[in-house]
Amino acid sequence: MRVILRYLKPYWFTAMLAVLLMAGEVAADLSQPALMSQIVDQGIKNRDLEMVLHKGLVMVALAFLGVLGGVGCAVFSSYSSQAMGCDMRQAAFRRIQSFSFTTLDRFSPASLITRLTSDVTQIQNFVMMMLRMMVRAPLLVVGGTYMIIHIDGKLARILLVVFPLLIGGTALIIGKGFPLFTKVQEKLDGLNRIVRENLAGVRVVKAFVRADYEKARFDRANQDLTEQTVWASTLISLTIPLLFLMMNVTIVALLWFGGIEVQTGHLSLGEIIAAVTYMTQILMSLTMIAFTIMAVSRTKASADRIQEIFQAPVEEYLGEKEPFRGALPGGVGPRRLEKALPPQKENVPAAVSLRFDGVSFRYRKEGGEAVLKNVSFNLDAGKTLGILGSTGAGKSTLLHLIPRFYEIESGQILLDGKDIRSYPLDELRSRCGMVFQQSILFSGTIRDNLRWGKEDATDEEIIEAARIAQAHDFIMSFPAGYDTLLEERGVNLSGGQKQRLALARALVRRPALLLLDDTTSAVDMATEARIQEGLKGLSSTVIIVAQRISSVIGADQIIILEHGSIVGIGTHQELLKENPVYQDMYQSQLGNGEEALYG
Repeated sequence: MRVILRYLKPYWFTAMLAVLLMAGEVAADLSQPALMSQIVDQGIKNRDLEMVLHKGLVMVALAFLGVLGGVGCAVFSSYSSQAMGCDMRQAAFRRIQSFSFTTLDRFSPASLITRLTSDVTQIQNFVMMMLRMMVRAPLLVVGGTYMIIHIDGKLARILLVVFPLLIGGTALIIGKGFPLFTKVQEKLDGLNRIVRENLAGVRVVKAFVRADYEKARFDRANQDLTEQTVWASTLISLTIPLLFLMMNVTIVALLWFGGIEVQTGHLSLGEIIAAVTYMTQILMSLTMIAFTIMAVSRTKASADRIQEIFQAPVEEYLGEKEPFRGALPGGVGPRRLEKALPPQKENVPAAVSLRFDGVSFRYRKEGGEAVLKNVSFNLDAGKTLGILGSTGAGKSTLLHLIPRFYEIESGQILLDGKDIRSYPLDELRSRCGMVFQQSILFSGTIRDNLRWGKEDATDEEIIEAARIAQAHDFIMSFPAGYDTLLEERGVNLSGGQKQRLALARALVRRPALLLLDDTTSAVDMATEARIQEGLKGLSSTVIIVAQRISSVIGADQIIILEHGSIVGIGTHQELLKENPVYQDMYQSQLGNGEEALYG
């Protein structure tokens, strides 16, 4: 729960205002029974209407002041909790952005979405409740107890019996409920994961006629969530009848013993009425405390899940000397966040040399199978390297190691003769332009997407990059051209069009090192040939990962990967003469005659 205090701390002033205003409301509420007692004992009993009117007006004035205090507390507690939640959500999002790929592999997207939405909202609601109910209720309990003791100390003995029973019973039930709400959040993660997968893959579901299967899978997850929530809520709800039973028994006991005191002349009728009112306030306050404690069980589960984000390992954040730890500098809202973000650095246009020296890597450090084994090669600046291999050979993994998406296990990767681990991440990645296997586009215009890697790119730079990527013609075929709006994930484009836009986005940056991961798999061979011709005019060093020989046939150097090891390296002609693996790939893919397209 420390994470809550950490992000509430910048708003201590408004939080304290909420507390003070609520204290004022409680003071007004505690004064009402005492005034009512005076009206009964002095005004009504003596038929003093002037006194009744005077005390009544005082009660109305105090009630009005109490309302002002309550409204003020609601305003400031809402601001404090919502601002704290805003900062927490922003900090958690920034933390996720600084995760390495290894850390991201530990969290499912559905779980991260739930943590940034449902869990943060749960914490916001809890803080608002704490600033209101958990200030009001304890003050009413303490103040009401003092007033009952002031009226008659004998009546306070009833509280000595009631308090331990209420506290013990509630604590027992709440203790059982804590683990249950952690499971509820986990079930919610599972449900969100299924929803996300179905929304993203709805076309696949329909194509394979698997709607009934997916409906059944959702129903199971939904039913599991419902059953877990019902069980947790039922257990926690046992506190409610317990509280009301104790409250009614206590009121009856108070009236019984109070009646005896009235008959013996030790208490007046007004005092017993005031004592009953105070007792009701105390018991209702204890009920509010129990409700708040019930909320603690869910909030603790949510806070622990948020804390997991802040405790997860991160990579060096955009060139800062220390990894991002989760707290926002200044701790206040979006404007401070914008100031906290490091400025973008200019790209380094000069081509770079690259060297792998005995590089090995495995995804799981303990017990995992090595994905790359003792990989070594040299690539001169401005040259093009093609990487071929079967599925699972380690081609994409090799590419991901260069920008340090993952950290190598052994060996060295040298960029311009310098170990990549000695570069700040922003400098290293500013030299690279990466196009992934899956072409991810963002909602917005085509122009916005192409400027995503270089915000100040001119229209001329955008058009030139689109021409090289063979995207300009189909972009101009749209009525709005470069201002065409893309739907989420670019679903209004074909696979080949998305690949070409992703390539153009990387080219706009004019990177020193261009990393292409099966970038033209959805493009026809003639278009691919024109793209390759356009890439030859770049000054960048280029690495192309591909399944097809046609994608790398014109490269200065080609590497053949099998089971994480290099089994062949050379030019197309050299490998065609000497490497049996490459010969088999060439015959199966190109055979005779198709090489003319590329050579």
